[in-house]
Amino acid sequence: MRDGTVGAGRILGPQRRNLWFWVFVGPFVVGLGLFTYVPLAWSVYLSFFDAHNTVSPSGSDFVGLDNYGAMLGDDAFLGSLGTFLVFTAFIVPATYALSLGLALMVNRLRIAQAFFRSVFFLPTACSYVVAAVIWKLSIFNGVRFGLANTVLGWLGGEDIAWLSTTDPPWYWLVIVTVRLWLQAGFYMILFLAGLQRISPQLYEAAAVDGARPGWQTFRHITFPQLRATSVAVVLLLVINAFQAFDEFYNLLSDARGYPPYARPPLVYLYYTALGQDQNLGLGSAGAVILALIIAVATVLQARWFGLGRKGED
Repeated sequence: MRDGTVGAGRILGPQRRNLWFWVFVGPFVVGLGLFTYVPLAWSVYLSFFDAHNTVSPSGSDFVGLDNYGAMLGDDAFLGSLGTFLVFTAFIVPATYALSLGLALMVNRLRIAQAFFRSVFFLPTACSYVVAAVIWKLSIFNGVRFGLANTVLGWLGGEDIAWLSTTDPPWYWLVIVTVRLWLQAGFYMILFLAGLQRISPQLYEAAAVDGARPGWQTFRHITFPQLRATSVAVVLLLVINAFQAFDEFYNLLSDARGYPPYARPPLVYLYYTALGQDQNLGLGSAGAVILALIIAVATVLQARWFGLGRKGED
């Protein structure tokens, strides 16, 4: 009896801490498994079958790696990866520069710092769908009463069809600005945390050595000390760019002549798996390929930037 009590005590831990740990964490773990890992595993399973209009194919529908070969040979899917590269080239440096600039500005405030921090962070709580609809119907509406065209009219310019798929591709400006507004505040908070970890003694020592405040101090003190934060921000930005869906789908899905090159990977996979053909096997293969690309790109970036290297602050 005593051995059983001792064993139960070891499992439950002192003061039943292990029990309470699982009471609080258990529901999250169960939900994560049911709604994340099980669908992921099932998607990998579907990718080896000819699964049209079904999520439970039979053994006779097994096609092996044919779905992967078809997806890698699909010009539309490869073009969607090219769209991702273009989108990344715009959104990653723009978000990085804007969020870092906001963090530097807010960090220098001596009054109402919490207010401005909250104001810039607030758009993060907005839904991507809602923001895309606002950008589409109110700000970048192609008619004269849209905010952007109204401002152009005040300046003597002509109305622009912002979401037209013809040249010039103004829709890129709409997509990039809505993503900037939505996510810059989040990365500003990350940079603020990094700025507040910098020891004031470094700035005092730099001032004693004759360093001028402003660009010189930022270049030689602030920016090098933000290296670890910068690496994390860039990694998250690239991963989020891979996951772009809502703004492309809601801004361009009903545009006439919707060009394939305006579809990022997730939009293309959505139409493949849930469009008219509903080829869930092919869509699952594309999702697995995209997940592998994200994983490889993340590992390569981490190694290139030296993330987790010993001695890294």
